[in-house]
Amino acid sequence: MTKLLGILTGLFIVTVGFTQGKMTPELLWKLKRVGNIQVSPDHKQILFSLKTYSLKENKGESELYVMPISGGEPKQITDLPGSEFNALWRPDGKKIGFLAKSPTEGTVQIFEMNPDGTELIQISKENGQNMTGFKYFDDGKKILFTADVKMERVNSNETEKDLKLSNARVIDDLMYRHWGEWNTGLRSHIFVAVLQDGLMQGRGVDILKGELIDSPMKPFGGMEQIATSPDGNSVVYTAKRSKGMQYAISTNSEIYNYDLLLGGTSNMSKGNMGYDTEPVYYKDGSKIAWLAMEQDGFESDKNDIIVYDYKSGLKTNITDDEDITVSSFIWGENNEIIYFLAVKNATYQVFVYDFKKSKVKQLTEGMHNYTSIAFAGDKLVAGKQSMNDPTDIFSIDLKTGKDKQLTAVNKEIYDTIQKSRVEERWVETSDGLTELVWVIYPPDFDPKKVYPALLYCQGGPQSAVSQFFSYRWNFQLMAANDYIIIAPNRRGLPGFGQVWNDDISGDWGGQPIRDYLSAVDALVKEPYIDENRVGAVGASYGGYSVYYLAGVHEDRFKCFVSHCGLFNLESWYGTTEELFFANKDIGGPYYNAIKPRSYEKYSPHKLVQNWNTPMLIFHGEKDFRVPLNQGLEAFQALQIKGIDSRMILFPEENHWVLSPQNGVFWHREYYKWLDKYLKEPRQ
Repeated sequence: MTKLLGILTGLFIVTVGFTQGKMTPELLWKLKRVGNIQVSPDHKQILFSLKTYSLKENKGESELYVMPISGGEPKQITDLPGSEFNALWRPDGKKIGFLAKSPTEGTVQIFEMNPDGTELIQISKENGQNMTGFKYFDDGKKILFTADVKMERVNSNETEKDLKLSNARVIDDLMYRHWGEWNTGLRSHIFVAVLQDGLMQGRGVDILKGELIDSPMKPFGGMEQIATSPDGNSVVYTAKRSKGMQYAISTNSEIYNYDLLLGGTSNMSKGNMGYDTEPVYYKDGSKIAWLAMEQDGFESDKNDIIVYDYKSGLKTNITDDEDITVSSFIWGENNEIIYFLAVKNATYQVFVYDFKKSKVKQLTEGMHNYTSIAFAGDKLVAGKQSMNDPTDIFSIDLKTGKDKQLTAVNKEIYDTIQKSRVEERWVETSDGLTELVWVIYPPDFDPKKVYPALLYCQGGPQSAVSQFFSYRWNFQLMAANDYIIIAPNRRGLPGFGQVWNDDISGDWGGQPIRDYLSAVDALVKEPYIDENRVGAVGASYGGYSVYYLAGVHEDRFKCFVSHCGLFNLESWYGTTEELFFANKDIGGPYYNAIKPRSYEKYSPHKLVQNWNTPMLIFHGEKDFRVPLNQGLEAFQALQIKGIDSRMILFPEENHWVLSPQNGVFWHREYYKWLDKYLKEPRQ
C-alpha cells in the first residue's frame, strides 16, 4: 500500500450563494468555444472566433468577434451561413481576412472586410478549389493559400473508366488510411497568388507541383506549419518527403525554404532526424525559429526551439538545457526575446527565453492551462482554461506574469451552476517516487458523506493530465454526477522531466499501471471515498489501461469504461497506421526474430482469464489509429465469459466523438453504466 505524502492548497473553491445547478451533458454542448485569438498589428484590438453548437441541428457554427485589447464587450462582425475560420488581420491592420463558403460556387474562398464587419467582399476568384488555409505576405503584394490537389488514382472507378459504379480501393503501399480518413489520392499543397487592387489574381502557383507530399502535414497540421518571409521572397514550410511505408515508420519532417525568385527548395533542418515543425520568422527577417524533436520515430520526444540566424548562419537550440518540452512559441518585440508555452507539473505556463542572458525564466504560474499566446506590446494576449472553465481570453503582464480576464463568454451559464473543487496531491509510487494526482470533488461536497470514485486513465499515452477542459472527459460533469475523480499524472506524461515522460515506452503495463494503483490505494483511505464503489475509465491508452487493469486489479474496481482502447497488441500492430508509434512504444513487430516483451507481458488480451468485472465499451468505426477490431475482440471476450457488458459503436465517429447528439448519447450511456454499479440503490 502506498503512502499519501501531502496536500497542497486547493484552488477553485467556489461559493455560489443562491445558485444550485450543476453541469449536464446538454449544458456542456451549449458552452461557447473561443478560438483563433489574433492581435491587431497596432496592438489595439483582439480578433477571435466563437463556436456554438445546436443539439437539435447536430452541428456547430463559428462567427468572428472583435474587442478592445483593454477589454470590453466583444462585437460580432460576421453572420454568414456556415462557419468562418482562419481569420487574420491584414498586415496593414485595415482589413480582416477569413475563409468561408462562397455563396455562388459553394467552395471555401477568401473574404475580407473592415474590422467592424462592413464592406465584406470575396477577394479570391472562383477556381473550383476548396481553400483549407491562407496567409498574407507582409509586403501586401501576395497571398498564400493551401488546397487539396488530386495526385493519385486510388479507386477502381478512377482506374477503370467503364466501371463507374465500382467502389474498390486499390492499395499498393502503407499509410492507406490515417487516423480517421482513407487515402483518396489528395495532397495538401501550397499556392502563391498575386494581389492587385485588393483582389487575388489567377488561380495561384502550386509551389509543390508534382510532389506527393502534404504541407501542412495531415491530419492535424495547420497554417502554423507555414511561414512567409518578411521580404516576400520565400515560403518556409513543414513537410515529410518520405512516402508509403517509410512515411508510416518515420517522424522525420523537415523545414523547407522555397525561393519565390529562383524557384528552388532548400532543407533548413537537414541533419535532424525527428519532427521539425512550426517555423516563425522574426519580423525583420534576420532570424527564423522552429520546433524540433531529435529522435526519428518518437512522436513524444522533447520538443525544443531551434533558432537560425541568417547573418551568422548558425543554428542554436535555445531550450536544450531545459528539462521541459515546448508546445508553441512567439517572438517578442525584439529578436532577443522568445515567449513559449510548456507543461510543468501538469499545467501549461508561459516561459521567456532571453538571448542576452541565454536563460529561460517561467513567467506565469497557477492551476490553469494557457492554450495560446500572442504578442501585444507591453502584454501578451492568451487563451486560458482549467478543469472548471473552458477557454476565455486573458492579458498577461510581461513584467509580473499576472493575468487579467478580458472575456467571459459563458458567464450566463456559469452564473447558474456550481463549480467543483480541484485539489493537487502528491502520492508516493510503488518505486519510491512521487506522482501528482488531481482530485476533483462534487460541487456540493460534504466531507461527512461517502462518495463513489472514478480513476481517470489518460490517453496519449504521453499527454499530460493538465488543467484541460474536455467536452467529453469533462471532470466538472463527472463531479456534478456525485463522483470524486482521481486523475493521476502517472509515468509517461510530460511536465515532470523527460525521464518521467519516456519511462512508459516499452513498459505500458508496468510502472504506469502501478502508478494508477498507487493513486487509488492512497485516495480510498479517505473517509469520504467508498473503497467498494470505485470505477476506472479512459480512452485510447487510457482505454488500454482499463482493459489491462481488468486483469490485474484484484477487485479494486466495481466497473470499467473503455473508449477506443487497445486490447490485443498483435492485431493492433497489424492494423494501425502510424507504425513509428507502435515501433517506439511496443518495440516493433510481433513477428520479429526476438519478439518484443510487450506482446507477451503487456497485451490485455493475455489477461482475459482474470476478467470478472462489468465493462462498457465505446468505439468509433472510423478510428484507424486504434481500429474497430480492438473493441470487438474485447466485447466478444466479455460476452463469452458471461461478464455483464455493453458495446456502443459510432459508425461515423473516429477516435473521438465530435457530433453534439452522439456526444450527449455517449454521456448518457456512460453515466447510466457507472450509476448502475457505483451508486447506492434508491430506497
